[in-house]
Amino acid sequence: MLVITRKLNEGVIIDEDIEVVILGVEDGKVKLGINAPHSKKIYRKEIFEAIKQENKEAAKADKDALSYLINRQKSE
Repeated sequence: MLVITRKLNEGVIIDEDIEVVILGVEDGKVKLGINAPHSKKIYRKEIFEAIKQENKEAAKADKDALSYLINRQKSE
């Protein structure tokens, strides 16, 4: 993990096309501005983790449904 210090209105560039800028600091919270191409997906970490978990559950459900259908077809 890269750890750096930035002041208000300073930022970092990631991979030449993503810019993260410090817009404000208030009550222990940092407000970030992110400029990135529309092709880049940007999520808050907790949302990204929830999406990953839902995808895992959906894949398991699909696998269980497929196994059920295969076993049902074998018994017919």
